[in-house]
Amino acid sequence: MTDMQDQGQAEQAWYQQDPKDQRDEGDRALRKLDPLTVRPRISSLVLCLVFGLLMLAASVGVWWLAIYTVSGQSYDDMVISNFKGFVEQVPLIKAYLGIFTMPNVAIGMCILVGLIALVVVLVRKRWWLLGQVAAYSLLAYLVGRVLKRVLPRPLLINVQSTKENSAPSGHTIMAVTAILVLLYVVPRVWRALVALIGFVFTLSVGCSLVLGGWHRPADVVMAILLAGGLGLIMLAFTRSSGMDLPGTRMSSASVQIVSTMMMTLGILGTLYAVFVIWQISSGLEMGAMWTFYGAHCSAVILIASLLSLLIGLALAMRQVTASPLTRLGLVGEPPAPPRED
Repeated sequence: MTDMQDQGQAEQAWYQQDPKDQRDEGDRALRKLDPLTVRPRISSLVLCLVFGLLMLAASVGVWWLAIYTVSGQSYDDMVISNFKGFVEQVPLIKAYLGIFTMPNVAIGMCILVGLIALVVVLVRKRWWLLGQVAAYSLLAYLVGRVLKRVLPRPLLINVQSTKENSAPSGHTIMAVTAILVLLYVVPRVWRALVALIGFVFTLSVGCSLVLGGWHRPADVVMAILLAGGLGLIMLAFTRSSGMDLPGTRMSSASVQIVSTMMMTLGILGTLYAVFVIWQISSGLEMGAMWTFYGAHCSAVILIASLLSLLIGLALAMRQVTASPLTRLGLVGEPPAPPRED
C-alpha cells in the first residue's frame, strides 16, 4: 500500500512540473538510454576530422608544388596568361563566365546564399548548428586573409602574370564556405539539390577568377581544399540541435546517389587531371605550345573534380552526422501492417 502511495505521489509531482522541466527530464532519460539521440557516432566524427585534415594537408602540397617548383610556376603562369583565349573558343561559356567577372557579382551571390542559410537555420531553431557555421565562416575568412598576407612567393621563372602572391583565392573560399553552410543547415530533402546547385555555382566562380586574370589555378585549388577541409572539421563538432530530430531521421536515396556520383567523378577526374599535368610537365618549363591545350583542360578538370569530390564528401558526412540511426529505432514512422481486404 505504501509503495502504491509513493508511486502515486511521484506521478502527481511529475504532472505538476513545468512542461519545460518535464521535457528536460525526458531528454535526459532518452540521452542516457541512447546517446546517439544527442550526438553522432564517434566513427562519423573521426571520419570528418580525418578527411578534413587530409584536405588541409593537400592544400599545403598544392601550394608547395605551385610555388617551389619551376614546372608548377610555369603551369600556373601559362594557364592564367592564356585562359581567356582558351575560353573564347566557346562564346556561350565565355558569356556565362563573364557574368561572374562583373564587379561584386560573385560576392553578392555569396552573401545572398549566406543570408538564405541564416534564415533557414533560424527558422529550424538549430542553435548549436548556428554557432557551428558562424565559427566556420569566420575561421575560413580569417585563414584566407592571413595566408594571403604571409605566404611567400619566390620567383623561379620570369612570369607574365603578377609577381605578387595571390594564394589562396578569397573569392573561392567565400563561395565554397557559403555553399557548405547552406548544405549543412537545410533539411535532409534539400541536401542533394543544394549540393548539385552549389557545385555549378562554385565551379563558375573558380573558373571566372582565372578568366579575369585575378587568380592562378593553384590559388583556386588551394582555396577549395582549405575551405573544404575546415568545413569537414566543423562537422566533427556536431551534436544536439545541430542534428536532425530523432523522429525524422531516415536514409536518403537522393543523398546516397548524388554523393556517390560526385565523389566517384571527383576522384576519377582528379586522377585524370594529374595524369595530364604529368604528361605535359616536360614541356612546361620551355613554354612549348603543345602543352597549351593540355594545361588549360587539366586546370578546368582539376578544379571541377576537386569541387565534386569535396561537395560529395560534405554531403555524405553531413548525412551521417545529422541522422545517425539509433538503437531505439528512432528513424521515422514505423511501417504500417498490411491491410486486409
